Amino acid sequence: MTSPQSRSRSRRVPSHIAVRVAHAVLGGLVAMGWLLLPLARAGAEVPARAARDTGAGAQPAATAQDATATGDLVPPLVAAGAAGAVAAYGYGRRRRRATTRTTPGGDSALVPLPELDLRAGRLLVETDDCARVAAEELALATDRAAGDAVEPFVYDLRHAEAGLAAAFLLRQRLDEAEGSGTGADPAEDEDDRREVLEEIVALCQDAGQRLDAAAPGFDQIRALERNAVAALESAETRFREAGARTRAAEATIAELHDRYAPAASLPVLGHAEQAKDRLLFTTSHLNQARQYADRGDGAKAAAHLRAAEGALAQALDLADGVDRLAGELAAAEAALPGAIAEAKAARDTVLALPPEARAGLVGALGHTESVLSAVGHETAAGPHDPLDALRRVTEAAAGLAGAGGGDVPDGRDHALVPARSALAGAACFVGTHRGAVGSEARTRLAEARRLLGPGSAPLSEVLRADDLAREARRLAERDVRAYGNPSGGRGGAGAGGAVLGGILLGDGEGGPMSYGGPRTRGRRGAFFT
Repeated sequence: MTSPQSRSRSRRVPSHIAVRVAHAVLGGLVAMGWLLLPLARAGAEVPARAARDTGAGAQPAATAQDATATGDLVPPLVAAGAAGAVAAYGYGRRRRRATTRTTPGGDSALVPLPELDLRAGRLLVETDDCARVAAEELALATDRAAGDAVEPFVYDLRHAEAGLAAAFLLRQRLDEAEGSGTGADPAEDEDDRREVLEEIVALCQDAGQRLDAAAPGFDQIRALERNAVAALESAETRFREAGARTRAAEATIAELHDRYAPAASLPVLGHAEQAKDRLLFTTSHLNQARQYADRGDGAKAAAHLRAAEGALAQALDLADGVDRLAGELAAAEAALPGAIAEAKAARDTVLALPPEARAGLVGALGHTESVLSAVGHETAAGPHDPLDALRRVTEAAAGLAGAGGGDVPDGRDHALVPARSALAGAACFVGTHRGAVGSEARTRLAEARRLLGPGSAPLSEVLRADDLAREARRLAERDVRAYGNPSGGRGGAGAGGAVLGGILLGDGEGGPMSYGGPRTRGRRGAFFT
């Protein structure tokens, strides 16, 4: 749900205008009263003073009266000016807020909420893509740059990533609030939603502007146009490494098929074929980059080189995913006996409790017994999926954790193994299919990453992160299925996969992304023509 602070703030929004108007009116009335009061007093005192003051003393008395009246006018005039300033400030602020929330025509109508929602989603995807590519480019620049030349750009990227993480967190809270359906007032709910969406838009724009501002300086550090030949040699070395890693990944997948149940290797199904497709694209664009470099066209050489480097990074990510899953399956297989023992200990502890103490745990006990029995049969039958088995055991035991007074471990360390595996698998899938993946999957992925971030997350957050990571993977796969098979355009061999991976923009017609935000991305959008 929306945070209490955000909700309370948004609920005050409709009343701000009324309060400011009331303050302005009250201030004006008080000021007018102060203005009239001295005049009324002066009018009442004139006859009395005229009767008392005669002869030569009359003129000084009149002068004193004028000075007193003038002095009495100063505070009300100041108050009137202050009230007017407050009213003008409130009006100007409302005008500025309305201007930032208007349609492109500039009128005072608010952007329709569905349109604002779509805009926020597009900016989340666009900014996330920019941050991902900036990280890839920064890694390449760090390998070749001297000293601390890249440190300012690391800072800019971290700043942009922090803003993007905040935007994803707001989107997650907004989605949770919608899913709960607890809003009592539709008007207030709409105000809440609008405020959160506007904040998401502002955070994404700030992150993108930060990267855009840093892009020219970063280009000077990388200097691909001037150093295309040296960068080509580095890319060709990485290409040979990626080819060897892809062949090894094929062999590893075959071994996983033989050792575990088919479902165990499902997360990396097709990784080897996709890596080969990215390498095919890399071959084509490294050749073109070499040709343009030989002709002295540094700009074209740099553009093709960026495309090749992006494809190389994804080929290596896909190969890494296979090796990582193999290690995670082995770790889960080693951890499973200990997790089963802890679950049985938790069960036995609960069974030893007095009947009235375990009355509320009958369902959890039955579920744990069922899971332990099923996992026991699976492991005894032969090849199985140890990650899935470990996940089910730790989730079942979590329902009994703490029932025995904290004497039984809660299984957090065991639960981390499948949770981190799900997170890494979802991150790899989203990163290598980002051309098709929308904001919903990225939001779930960002929340799972946040929950499993630095620090010791409690068991409940570990299990929640596991659920969110698997949901992110499901949503991303749904987006890819809906996207279909993109055509290659003029991108050459393997361009369809490069479009799907977000390496090329515009169905193969646009160029590769580079360090920078949306404006930088737009300027470099068309280079294959």
